[in-house]
Parts: sequence; structure tokens; C-alpha cells
Amino acid sequence: MSRNGTRTKCTNGRPALLLSTVAAEDFNVRPTEIKSIVCPDCGTWRRILGDTRLKIREHPGLGKVAGGEKPASCPGSYQLVILDIDVRAWQARQDRLLRDAMPAENRRAGRQFYKPMPDPAAPVHRIKGRVTLDKARQIYLAHRAACAACTGRSHCDSGMQLADLYVQRLQEEPQRKEHRKGAARYERKVERARARSFPRRRAAEWNSVQASVAAADMQRGVIPDGSVPADGPDVPLEPLRVRR
Repeated sequence: MSRNGTRTKCTNGRPALLLSTVAAEDFNVRPTEIKSIVCPDCGTWRRILGDTRLKIREHPGLGKVAGGEKPASCPGSYQLVILDIDVRAWQARQDRLLRDAMPAENRRAGRQFYKPMPDPAAPVHRIKGRVTLDKARQIYLAHRAACAACTGRSHCDSGMQLADLYVQRLQEEPQRKEHRKGAARYERKVERARARSFPRRRAAEWNSVQASVAAADMQRGVIPDGSVPADGPDVPLEPLRVRR
């Protein structure tokens, strides 16, 4: 690569520089930032170019030159660099050192906010008889999130019991679905039979009370003695016609 950043295959002929042999504070390989390193020859920060084949960018040396002459390139130009470190571990260590170097008032907020601890999961012997598949999954995931011993495929004793319960509910789910379908079919059958028998049942109920209704109508038509007032004008039975 030349000074303007174009790609080139040339190197300075030296063995590749391993980042594991360089001080951690003398290079920057953060994924979100431009890669750079302190040149081992001139001691200045220089950019690292390339994606897979990393090289230190060409740069002038620190020697003095006469006026008008082009400065000679630093011997550290085109130095191959091999990224043989764990970038995440290096970044975590650098962030920790940066936090430690900050003043206390900048590292810590003025007010502390504490995340509430999750409620402990109910004992398995209390939830095994009434837990559903969704509930078993929620309890198992909540325990995994709160338990430090449950990592990967390893479980603590409670986590193993909750996992067994969840697997048991998964195995029982097809049978439960079939049972729910059978119960729904039975309810629909009963409802259709009730709808078909409603007219007959309604007619039987009406026949059972029809005689008593007829007797009540006959009793209402009979006027008992003494119910008509003895004094006062009689009520006209014929319609009144006004003559002009």
C-alpha cells in the first residue's frame, strides 16, 4: 500500500509482527474503530490497512531532510501485522483499565438504581399437579435466567427437575389436545341434541299447563253476585249516537 492508501503487495521484508508481543496500550483493533498501532521504528501512531492481510501504512521517518527533498519512508512502513489475540478479551481489559483511570464521580452515577431480584421459582412438588405447558416453560426459563449454575446444557438440581417437568408436559401435550378435541365434540353433540329436543319439550310444557290456563279463563268470565254496585247509573251497552 502506498501513502495514498492504494493496495500493494510489497512489504518491508521483516517477519510479521504479532500483536501478542506488543503492549496492549500500543494498538487499537476495536471492531467499530479504525485499526492503528504504534510503529515499532518511529514510535508514532500509524493506521493499519487491509482486511485479512494487515500492514502498517507507509509513512515518513523522523529524520531531518534538506529543504525541498522528499523525506525517506520509515523502515516500519509495510510491516505485516498478525492479529493473534482475542479481540473481545483485549477490549474488555482496555475498557476496565479506562474505567479505573476515570475519576470516581465520572465512573458512578449520583443515584444508584437497583434491579429487583426475580422471585424464586415455586417448588416443583407444589406446581407439578397444576402446571400447564406454557407455565412450565415460563418457570423453566425464569429459573435459567436467575440461576448461575444453569449454563449451557448443565443444570442444578432444581433446574433439572423443572426441565424434566417441561419435557413431561411436552410429551403429554398431544394427548391433552386430543382430550380437548373430544370434549369439544361432545359439547357440540349435546348442544345439537338440546336444540332438536327444544320444540318437543316446549310443546309438552304447554300441554301440561293448557288445562289450568283454560280454567283460569273461565273463572275470569264469571261475575260473582254483589260485585256490581247497587246504586249509580247503568253502563250503556249500545254505542251512543249524537243527534243534530
